[in-house]
Amino acid sequence: MKRMALVNPIMAPSQASAVPIQKPHGRTGKTVVDLIGNTPLLRLARIGSDFPNVEFYAKAEWFNPGGSVKDRPAFSMIQAGMASGALRPGKTLIDATSGNTGIAYATVAAALGYPVKLCLPDSASDERKRILAALGAELVITSGDEGTDGAIRRVHEIVLSDPEKYFYPDQYSNPANWQAHYHTTANEIWEQTGGSVTHFVAALGTSGTFIGTARRLKELKPSIRSISLQPDAAFHGLEGWKHMPTALRPAIYDHTLADENLEVGTEHAYRMVKRIARIEGLLVSPSAAAALLGCFQVAERVVPPERAVIVTIFADSASKYLTERFWVEE
Repeated sequence: MKRMALVNPIMAPSQASAVPIQKPHGRTGKTVVDLIGNTPLLRLARIGSDFPNVEFYAKAEWFNPGGSVKDRPAFSMIQAGMASGALRPGKTLIDATSGNTGIAYATVAAALGYPVKLCLPDSASDERKRILAALGAELVITSGDEGTDGAIRRVHEIVLSDPEKYFYPDQYSNPANWQAHYHTTANEIWEQTGGSVTHFVAALGTSGTFIGTARRLKELKPSIRSISLQPDAAFHGLEGWKHMPTALRPAIYDHTLADENLEVGTEHAYRMVKRIARIEGLLVSPSAAAALLGCFQVAERVVPPERAVIVTIFADSASKYLTERFWVEE
């Protein structure tokens, strides 16, 4: 397949009230925010060999400076807040997170000089908590049993107690979330595949990655099928994913963009993490492994001589999950 050049660095969403942050010219170095986006597209040839008529690709989002796909919307929402005046010196950024968005907020905000306060479920991995503390974020730990929904409710309580103190971007309702993927992720996929992508598969959490990318890809090529993924149960181990039937539904979620919705089990994802490591040499997160399982479900329905180019998102690497027990369990 012919590879094309990567798209330009991340830009502000056209429909949000954001403007690109001005960056210095004539210098050889780059700032943290300059490194967001333009992540590699990986070909997964060996692990997908059971489907010779299908090509599998994944965006390696751990190449973002904060280590995950969430750098894109975090930067976009912060830009929008600065442009509107909602985020200004003296304000503290606050939001609910399962970890990756919080790390992205803390990374970008530290580079721009803003304090960060985050409500985080106790179920988040120890690695994520340590990274957030290292970046200087103030953490409010909420019940792990309530997941991110409990963290969202706690944020609302804190903001209502002192609304002038906080900038609350609300990643679950902010259009700058999905617009980041509309303007960057989708266009990168289009150029990196030379427009040959036939299926886009991605998980639902805030839903921003799926909504923004699917919306733009369908504009570029209406025949592209967009498949959303969810956990197969309300209680699951896929951090960042939402079981929509039982969770607080994000305001930005638009179910009409999905041609199909598939479910993935946590235990299957844990096993796939180890398979990917040993077959492809990639250490990825359980959510990334679950995304590939979703791709395989799609591939099973592609009957030769039909061919398919399936692209998914590997949201982050295994670096935040290395102490999890599934690595040593059979």
